[in-house]
Amino acid sequence: MTAEPLGHAAAGEPASPAASAPPAASASAAASASAALPPTVDVVPVVPGLHMLRFPIGQAYVWRDDDRGGGPASLTLLDAGWAGAEEVLVRALRGIGGPGARLRRIVLTHAHRDHVGAAGALAARYGCEVLAHRLDAPVVRGEEPVPEPDLTEWEVPLYERGIATVPEAPPTRVDREVEDGDVLDFGGGARVVHIPGHTPGSIAVHLPRHGVLVTGDTVASVGGVAFGVLHVDRAAAVESMRRLSRLEPLRVVCFGHGDPLTADAAAVLRAAAEAARA
Repeated sequence: MTAEPLGHAAAGEPASPAASAPPAASASAAASASAALPPTVDVVPVVPGLHMLRFPIGQAYVWRDDDRGGGPASLTLLDAGWAGAEEVLVRALRGIGGPGARLRRIVLTHAHRDHVGAAGALAARYGCEVLAHRLDAPVVRGEEPVPEPDLTEWEVPLYERGIATVPEAPPTRVDREVEDGDVLDFGGGARVVHIPGHTPGSIAVHLPRHGVLVTGDTVASVGGVAFGVLHVDRAAAVESMRRLSRLEPLRVVCFGHGDPLTADAAAVLRAAAEAARA
């Protein structure tokens, strides 16, 4: 597929600020209200080559590989935020990549709506490939339903007033189904780590050369690094979190929700994993 240079994409006007979601009479009504306005996206530098794209709920990441010969940069999008956010993402990607940069791939950590959202629209626009684990790929494509999380009592309002208010992701093509241990061609060799539990096909992406780990939603850092929420299989998710804590090297850890961890990352993640309980 031939990717469209980011510098040639239509810009559009700045998005209107997204209104904060009121208590919803139903999850579907809240999602419809949220879909009325494009979400705002904050672009946050993390470390050289890595930016976070922060949505009202959830976040995505962009990895930039510079061409050693001085050619256009290559970008990899790790998760794709909300449906309807493609225009704000186009502007963010252009700002990160510079003139002529190309979006080469979108890697989905799992099949939830706040991670898949704009992937299909961006893939169609730029001709980039979309990657997901084989167990979540049918959900991303709309061939199977999103698996229901095993909610604790305190997670029910969190679900109803959080993820359920995000616009549903449309069925999205998956060009490549990945497996544990696959090495992807960015960041000096990015490794896929299968971490079932949040969803059956959840993955993390580890960039050993840079010590960067993107965890998806198995781990969160809202009020401190801790076990994530809304898992399909909580026991499996705990074991997956512990597996992530054993990866080396770990200098930066990026989460689906909450601020990236850039100080004492390995020790902090290890302690959080030891404290995690299903």
